[in-house]
Amino acid sequence: MNRTTLSLIAGTAALAAVTAFAAIDSPSASGAAAPQAAARLPVERTSLLCPAPSTSDVADTAYTSFTPVTEGAGSGGKARLQAAVGQSADGTDGGKGGKGAGKKSDEPVLTPKAPGTPATGEISGADAPALVGTADGRFASGWTVQETTEVAVGSGRGLLGVNCTGADTEFWFPGAGTAAGRTDYVHLTNPDDSAAVVDIELYGKDGAIKSPLGENLTVKPHASEPILLSTLTDERQTDLTVHVSVRSGRVGAAVQALDDKEGGDWLAAAADPAGSQVLPGIPKDATDVRLIAFAPGDDDADLKIRLASPSGLITPAGNETLHVKAGMTTAVDLGDVTRGEAGSLFLTPTDQSVPVVAALQVVRGKGDKKETAFIPATAAVGTRATAADNSAKGTTLALTAPTGTATVKVTASAGSEGGTAVTKTYTIKSGTTQNVDVPVPSGLKGTYALTVEPVSGAPVYASRTLAATEGGVPAFTVQTLPNDRGTVSVPTTEQDLSILQK
Repeated sequence: MNRTTLSLIAGTAALAAVTAFAAIDSPSASGAAAPQAAARLPVERTSLLCPAPSTSDVADTAYTSFTPVTEGAGSGGKARLQAAVGQSADGTDGGKGGKGAGKKSDEPVLTPKAPGTPATGEISGADAPALVGTADGRFASGWTVQETTEVAVGSGRGLLGVNCTGADTEFWFPGAGTAAGRTDYVHLTNPDDSAAVVDIELYGKDGAIKSPLGENLTVKPHASEPILLSTLTDERQTDLTVHVSVRSGRVGAAVQALDDKEGGDWLAAAADPAGSQVLPGIPKDATDVRLIAFAPGDDDADLKIRLASPSGLITPAGNETLHVKAGMTTAVDLGDVTRGEAGSLFLTPTDQSVPVVAALQVVRGKGDKKETAFIPATAAVGTRATAADNSAKGTTLALTAPTGTATVKVTASAGSEGGTAVTKTYTIKSGTTQNVDVPVPSGLKGTYALTVEPVSGAPVYASRTLAATEGGVPAFTVQTLPNDRGTVSVPTTEQDLSILQK
């Protein structure tokens, strides 16, 4: 190779590196002006996964899709939500337990018409499949799909709700169980063209539980697999932490927790392990609240428990702190901790910060009229979050700002069948939780979406509760509202030819 060829290669490599170096080169080094901050632009493609809703023949499931109107979003694109069409891990169509996850259907459950207006669809019975959704163009930014199921009788009867989520490689579920009367499934859905290999680990009050059947589970492409927890271990424990880790590929994951006497709900994945956690929106009429926590590292965690009430932070009497041993699931009964007021739980380290995951199991009602829901620890709203499938009655929006006062804008979208959007602004004082007076679209017909956007101040955490009385049972479900990840940071770059002289 001659000298001229070497010079050309070197020059080409330098030119290829110009853009990258221009973005990170300091002004003092290049003499150029300081680089502009990265712009936040709407995402152009989003995928969501909805677990198979129920094994009950009397289940009625509603799906609601909503995309907020986002400045800068493109004019084209579409969104579709349709059945997962792959095969289950045993090579047959459908998932275990007759879930119908492999039901072949090209017909979408719903097809949104335009951002700013919800779209709805319904499925009934035990054969409703898991769903895979994709949205691109103007439908992608902030796309939200809510799955809400009503089950009149049987195990897990009541109202079950879950936000369809994106695929990932790791999930934590404190609050699952294998005790008598509980039937808990981990639903794994693979949206990709290649198989995913997954491990399910269980941690109880004494530490890790041997469950070799939870290792190397294969989820076929475009398929969903419900795994019954009681088949992974002979131990029967009230409080378990489930850890789902993906060896190859990626999956969506959620736990369906059903109780013979106390109803049930979906347990969504908790926020990533962290030294402090926020669990927002405990219903004010909760009759029993149970805190489940787990420390996944090698160190014990000591946590301060505080309740963010409408008047400020208070410490629950008799439950000031919680000691969580490393690798062991710890649970504590807080009773009717809210005492008739809105409330959120705030966990902080008493001294050394040790990462934990946490969730609440919440019960409403008494006697044989009890119903259960879960509130996992969640991330802050951040830029924006959305809750779909709201109605004029039975919707509660809880906002909490544990560390400082915040101003929040809440928009009620147009209704799925008619109505005009309405926006209200609220101030949430430091250390408080407020069940705000939820705005309702004028002339509402059908269901609507609530979009939460912090305007200023400290981080805000939120959850939405749907409630309906069915046969005397106070049925309800709670969904937390973390950031919808509708925008992405795009660095600003420019050419800097001076790099060629270095």
